[in-house]
Amino acid sequence: MKSIARGENPRMVGRVKPYVQLAEARLRDGTVFSLHTHDGKFYLKNDRRELMSTALTYSEQLLADLGCEALREGLASRPRHPRVLIGGLGMGFTLKRTLEVVGRPATVEVAELVPEIIEWNRTFLAAHNGPILADERTKIHRGDLFDCLGAAGKAAYDAILIDIDDGPDMLITEGNARLYSQGFLARIRAALAPGGCVAYWLALPSPDFVRSLNKAGFSVEEHLAKPHEKSKHPRHRIYIARSGSANPVRAARR
Repeated sequence: MKSIARGENPRMVGRVKPYVQLAEARLRDGTVFSLHTHDGKFYLKNDRRELMSTALTYSEQLLADLGCEALREGLASRPRHPRVLIGGLGMGFTLKRTLEVVGRPATVEVAELVPEIIEWNRTFLAAHNGPILADERTKIHRGDLFDCLGAAGKAAYDAILIDIDDGPDMLITEGNARLYSQGFLARIRAALAPGGCVAYWLALPSPDFVRSLNKAGFSVEEHLAKPHEKSKHPRHRIYIARSGSANPVRAARR
């Protein structure tokens, strides 16, 4: 007979709602992405490890708030037609918030390597985020962010938002290592319009990556980000980098 833990309701034992896998995608290198639902929420997993969920969206939205702060609709200094590039569609949280922040007119491009993830946002996740992929401001690039930036041209974007890995030392695929290289950072600098910025979401602080950004000619601001708005302790980091004199990282708390 199964024992009952202290404080557990005997009537609920055996009635825990299971995780249900909705879809799966396999990359050529063997990497597996899967979409699950549980108790009314959606979960995106990578090789059975949870990447994100509709239960925790705060830091992904904060990435858009911080990276697009100068592009907010209504600001007198806002570019006439802001252009934003997002690296990694994920579950669409950053895209949805970016569209809300920048308003109209604007163009928000998204580079997503996995076609199934794009389709999941059109189908399963549309109930949560709405038809963000059908928005006339949204442009989806099915491909690698590295290649997308190479084809962008100079001064193409007012903001670039990147949320692909947990960090340069915690890669989802080995090929993502080049997204933190000096060559890639040079591409970002060339693709940013004057006054523009690149915003990186990282699961944990990375002083080594800050030094890489400084080496590439960026000044960096570190923002502490909580996984949930009501969390007591910030866990994640958002680095805002702008072209200019490379200064030691400046901390800001959120």
